[in-house]
Amino acid sequence: MTTTTTTEPAAVDERMTSPGLLNKLVVRPEIGALLGALVVFVFFSVVADKFLTMSGAATWLDDSATLGIMAVAVALLMIGGEFDLSAGVMTASTALVTAIFATQVGLNVWLALLLSLIFALGVGALNGWLVVRTGLPSFIVTLGTFLALQGLNLGVTRLITDSVQVSGMRATAGYESTGFVFASTFSIGGTPFQISIIWWIGFAAVAAWLLVRTKFGNWIFAVGGAAVSARAVGVPVARTKILLFMGTALAAWLVGSINILRFTTVQANQGIGLEFQFIIAAVIGGCLLTGGFGSAIGAAIGALIFGMARQGIVFANWNSDWFMLFLGIMLLGAVLVNNTFRRRAERVRR
Repeated sequence: MTTTTTTEPAAVDERMTSPGLLNKLVVRPEIGALLGALVVFVFFSVVADKFLTMSGAATWLDDSATLGIMAVAVALLMIGGEFDLSAGVMTASTALVTAIFATQVGLNVWLALLLSLIFALGVGALNGWLVVRTGLPSFIVTLGTFLALQGLNLGVTRLITDSVQVSGMRATAGYESTGFVFASTFSIGGTPFQISIIWWIGFAAVAAWLLVRTKFGNWIFAVGGAAVSARAVGVPVARTKILLFMGTALAAWLVGSINILRFTTVQANQGIGLEFQFIIAAVIGGCLLTGGFGSAIGAAIGALIFGMARQGIVFANWNSDWFMLFLGIMLLGAVLVNNTFRRRAERVRR
């Protein structure tokens, strides 16, 4: 008598299976922003004739560039669980420091830029130190910094120049070389593009590498997701947060340098209100307001959506007031999409 034995297939450990393409995509915070950018790009390509031209692309990329630099830095800070409401006015403060030292004191522009960088990093470090030392919400601390910088910008500028602006950068020593680095153009197909676009791409690439490929990037996610738990396992929470605030100050210095060398003049009241645009671009790019989730590349794409929409409305000959409606819809939509992607990503990772 022959006995046959039926062998049942071994159970497959689901932890050893490869996640599907969809699951790989949904864990990426920037995927929603990328889809949004494609929709905005296609829409304005259809309704605005000049949008797809080389000059049109140069315009909306230029609009996105400086916003994108700041949005990327603000995104890292938001992933770390904090906000910086002084980021907008800081772009004007650094430009003013550079301009005053170069035009009024007579320093070489390179030295003036170095002094303004030291000033920016000092303010960023102070913001971070106050947040971790006092335990106050960062939006309260940086709101105070925002008001203080706004008053300094107006008061010091008026005291030194007897006006509310500083100009005359073209006549300063070192302007040509610094202008080449921060405010020159490059040509593609005979169309000039601002070098700020290169700074934006480079800044976003470095930030993305820092966030996903380094120990510091792990610290950022840890302190934003659960600071108490992160501290318990040895993450230097205070140092991480202070460095993140210094990072937004560095980005503000870069944007301020680009602006003062490109336009050669700066108003003392510039930058007010831009901090909300930076935050909105970061949120559209996949960052959560609660921290611990987001993407540097997503923030750069969020700024691209910003630039394409703002200039696309102009190219379509619509009233620019519609931009604020678009922005509000994009913000609300981004928050809903980001929450959905975050929950899906958590399920996939489990």
